[in-house]
Amino acid sequence: MQPIIDAKDLVHEYSRRDEEGNVTGINRALDGVSLQVKEGDFIAVLGANGSGKSTFAKHLNALLTPTEGTLYVGGMECGDHTKDLDIRKTVGMVFQNPDNQFIGSTVQDDIAFSLENVAMPYDQMKVLVEEYSKKVGMYEYLSREPSSLSGGQKQRVAIAGTLVRHPEILVLDEATSMLDPQGRNDIRTLIRNMKKENPDLTIISITHDIEEAYQSDHVIVINKGKVVKEGTPDDVFSDEVLMKKIDLTIPFYKQLKNELEKYGIDINGVDNIDELVDRLCR
Repeated sequence: MQPIIDAKDLVHEYSRRDEEGNVTGINRALDGVSLQVKEGDFIAVLGANGSGKSTFAKHLNALLTPTEGTLYVGGMECGDHTKDLDIRKTVGMVFQNPDNQFIGSTVQDDIAFSLENVAMPYDQMKVLVEEYSKKVGMYEYLSREPSSLSGGQKQRVAIAGTLVRHPEILVLDEATSMLDPQGRNDIRTLIRNMKKENPDLTIISITHDIEEAYQSDHVIVINKGKVVKEGTPDDVFSDEVLMKKIDLTIPFYKQLKNELEKYGIDINGVDNIDELVDRLCR
């Protein structure tokens, strides 16, 4: 089966220019990234600030064009600008700052915005807006102004406004980084529930949140524009030397799991901290 995302030797360079527009330097944000993602995968692209992970995310939606190498999304080549619109129909993106994503004057208007752009009939649009607002727990807020919502609620609306278009790929670009701990936990729970409801949805979480990365199926670690490790969360986070080298820590859940296993406590089948607490409290 052809991968839904296929990057080969992907390079992206940013040019620094002086006041006259002359190039004074080159910053290579992506340096030969090669990776594949299958349909239905839940991938965390993990790295510290400045690692290149958000630059990679912007290529997935054809917001940036590769300097070198190739990137295919849904069988379409990013860089072939005749495919930009089709790529953006395939890939839905949720960005870091929820305030920058709102278009409508109410939650309902905002979720419906992309459907209005394709001239969907009102009755059909209303059904979809209600369906997806319920999926993200925001149905009772449909008439509210976005400015009155918390950060976590705004991201829920942004996710609903993206999913209502039925994209094949959902890219979360640091979508929890500006939220408080409760907001981050709510979005992590929402992501887990989305995967259970729609196993064919491919999720790419661009993050430096190690707890968020730990709930994924597969982790790709990027440092200084290069893929330095990939594997299951347990495999990646077992490499404590690498995590320390690139200024990342081990997830609290992983640390706790390691300690419990030392005492022979069975936690097989437990996938996250909420389930672990529930198991221990029985």
